[in-house]
Amino acid sequence: MKKEDLAHLEKLMNFLAGHFLKKTTWKDVSKSEWSYVVADLNRKWNERIKKLRIKSTADLLGENYLYEHLVINKLKAAENNRNLSGIRSVNFNKLNSIVQVLGYDNYVDFIHSHTEAFSFNDLKISIPKATVNTRLLDELVGFWYSFNRNLPDNPEKINEERIWRSAVEIYKSTASGEYLVERSGGDNHKYYGKITAYADYVFIIMNSNTFIRQRHFISRLKDINEKLKQPRYRVHEMHFISTCISFNQEPIALFEIFQKVKAAKDFVTDSISFPIESGELPENVVSYLKDTEENRMSYR
Repeated sequence: MKKEDLAHLEKLMNFLAGHFLKKTTWKDVSKSEWSYVVADLNRKWNERIKKLRIKSTADLLGENYLYEHLVINKLKAAENNRNLSGIRSVNFNKLNSIVQVLGYDNYVDFIHSHTEAFSFNDLKISIPKATVNTRLLDELVGFWYSFNRNLPDNPEKINEERIWRSAVEIYKSTASGEYLVERSGGDNHKYYGKITAYADYVFIIMNSNTFIRQRHFISRLKDINEKLKQPRYRVHEMHFISTCISFNQEPIALFEIFQKVKAAKDFVTDSISFPIESGELPENVVSYLKDTEENRMSYR
């Protein structure tokens, strides 16, 4: 293998470590954790095959493919100063399969999209004359679903009765102490961002590192500081005004509802488009979002 090929492979393995396990590098991941990542990739691959109605048999990864073939035989072998010419080249068909279930066209597309590591420092939310409401932010840490009515890719379906549900995780960085956000997007894309709070206002800004799309959110939780003084009070729902680039590539403003997930074991990390009559949707969400024109404003 060439040195450049190993650098690209390391970038992929670091991405998988962060995406699935919140680990910083591939070196932080155990053999059993790599098996977990393989299982999740295979599940996503089967879903992709079903969605695209591909009739051929799914080319699934072996349980120890990531750990044995890529970590031990490639990355650790290179780290131990073995002659790179003695390290066999990677199976690019396998790597294509891995990145395709993550929303990329192919392995080359993944590499081009990650020429630089995502940096949370690129996202700025600052109100210098106000104090950050860390008590509220600590309350918001956890898993959430967000619901909205985005514009569809196909203009002919603009009035189609559907609600989009995305997966959101809010957590506190052990390194910087900042509160960070990860959100699922269409076709397995991901958004990364920051969340902060001043008084009873909550602000979120997030970027996609795969295409030109940035999202801004603002919410107000009235009297939240008084409510948080109650021992049993918990924030279960937030209503946001958000702005973004819609699926049909136009600027758009949305009314968006965040609901906290009660059991982490039931949390689904994908984004899903539901018909509005689906039993998977909470009744109050449907009630809020049923008026299409009221809950999204497209740019003209």
